Amino acid sequence: MGQTVPVLDPYRRVLAVPGAKWFSLSGFFGRLPISMVSLGIVLLVAHHTDSYAEAGVVSSAYLVANAVFAILHGRLVDRFGQFVVLTVAQCAYTAGLVVLIVAVSSGAPLAVTLAAAAATGASLPQVGACVRARWSHALADRSDIKTAFAFESIVDECLFIIGPTVVTVLATSWSPIGGIAVAAVCGLAGTLSLAAQRRTQPVAHARPAVRADRPRMPWELVAPLVLVSAALGTIFGVAEVTTVAFADEQGHPSMGGPLLGVFALGSLAAGVATGIVAWPFGPEHRVRWGILLLAVAMVPLALVDSLWVLGGLLLVAGMAIAPTLIATMEITEASVPVSRLTEGMAILHTAMGVGIAPGATLAGLVIDSHGAPTAYLVAAAAGLVGAAAAWSAPRRVASRA
Repeated sequence: MGQTVPVLDPYRRVLAVPGAKWFSLSGFFGRLPISMVSLGIVLLVAHHTDSYAEAGVVSSAYLVANAVFAILHGRLVDRFGQFVVLTVAQCAYTAGLVVLIVAVSSGAPLAVTLAAAAATGASLPQVGACVRARWSHALADRSDIKTAFAFESIVDECLFIIGPTVVTVLATSWSPIGGIAVAAVCGLAGTLSLAAQRRTQPVAHARPAVRADRPRMPWELVAPLVLVSAALGTIFGVAEVTTVAFADEQGHPSMGGPLLGVFALGSLAAGVATGIVAWPFGPEHRVRWGILLLAVAMVPLALVDSLWVLGGLLLVAGMAIAPTLIATMEITEASVPVSRLTEGMAILHTAMGVGIAPGATLAGLVIDSHGAPTAYLVAAAAGLVGAAAAWSAPRRVASRA
């Protein structure tokens, strides 16, 4: 372990940067749809069709479209700036959610529902990448950037503690559309607020007159991280659908969200530790060991038959998430050219989205045929694939400097 420093000092230092508290707070609300909408879609579709497999397919259409268009969003942000791209994307996304809710609630044909889900996912603004790009723009010290990324990981985990619980409670005790509606309102307010804070946004970079002048993306580092992120996404997709189904099988459907919150709580605790510890080894090592430990931790979940035991195992498994995510972002921030930074981070978010979709779909198929616990083995297998990719990456991170 590394040598600890006064616990909150690193976080106080980065949050004292002018404007940082406000763009991070706006980013929190702007990112709420990430932790609420895909689960909300699962609950909404399952309510109307009684099929987790179909719910997983619709959720996958939403997530795949988001993944496909995330890189384009990142490139547009780097070229035109956050204000324009975030504003247009968020308005389109909110409208898409309304159409999706109407399609599912009215019993529209599956093809119509899939089209609405895909259009909505394609327009999801890349708020997380934009917030992290602002931190990179505002901070010069490497340790401060690590702390800022750790803080954003903590914010992400708070989202995944609050979001699934809220959407599950609203969907099961009020209305199937309740969670998605709340997510839409929060996302609209947070993203437009972030876009309006133009003083802290990174400068836009015009497209080079000659394509050859465009800075090179360091794929030798980025490509393995893409596979790691895809593996993480698959684990998230499996955990989301499987945990909800497990709670339903146990006769306590309202516990699905809180159990996912416990999973995120473990990650949050590890994220806090990552931000306050001076590690003696670099982020590339944390990626390798983090994803491997996560894969191993998912195996016991396939053997449980108790909500309490599942909650304890999810808490432990979650502790491997944040350190791995923080390290992937550190490597990306250090090695990707400044003019392509949002694009680079969006690529990793894209990979996670690509992983979530098949993870949710495969989990739904396994659940329908073999029961919920068995589906956790899909997550374990994905983690091993991610670990293989991480261990094949270069041993040292090449700085863009």
